[in-house]
Amino acid sequence: MKKFLLILSLFIYANSIEIKQMPLNFTQKRIDLTKEYIKNSYGLDVENIYIVPKVIVIHHTAMDDLKESYDRFNSETLTADRNYIMKAGNLNVSAHFLVDFDGSIYALMPETYMARHVIGLNLSSIGIENIGGNKKELTQEQLKANIELVKYLKEKYKTIEYLIGHYEYTKFENHPLFLERDAKYRTIKHDPAVWFMESLRSNFPDLNSYQKWSLRFITISKAIKIIIIH
Repeated sequence: MKKFLLILSLFIYANSIEIKQMPLNFTQKRIDLTKEYIKNSYGLDVENIYIVPKVIVIHHTAMDDLKESYDRFNSETLTADRNYIMKAGNLNVSAHFLVDFDGSIYALMPETYMARHVIGLNLSSIGIENIGGNKKELTQEQLKANIELVKYLKEKYKTIEYLIGHYEYTKFENHPLFLERDAKYRTIKHDPAVWFMESLRSNFPDLNSYQKWSLRFITISKAIKIIIIH
């Protein structure tokens, strides 16, 4: 009976959010490139590209057009102007979801496939890209859509613990989930706007941010030092 009620509640909630399908080009080539990226960046030989979602990362595209943003992700390989991140592999960047200015949500790829969207955390995170951040700011409609999307993902994947902005990813460098082996492979990120991220985060006090992780890490480190001293 409990199992039936859980399935029913998930069905009702899933149907309360509209997610449109806009799949990226995702052939065996992209899957193989993803495996290659995982091996080069994380030192792991994997049979598949499935992830266990533990982090939701919020982005903006720095492009003010839906089609332009989609086209940026659709190629399976990096475009020529992204050569500064090519040393980590030729796999193109992508995300699981794209949110337009009016709040429309588009699914780009399977939620449990790895997307290249955040250094170090790709193998445990779901990426949400928001159109804008160039000449146009993100909108209240996008904020509302992000709130609903995070609720949906949080309900669907009980493993999710963290909600962070792309600009916060380096704060996780000492976290067990951060797998990047190249200490010099970092890029400076400013997305999304701080006001957007903080407004979104205020709706999810049960999801950890980098501040909570850092505080926990410092507390554990101090405890270890005390044990060693004694």
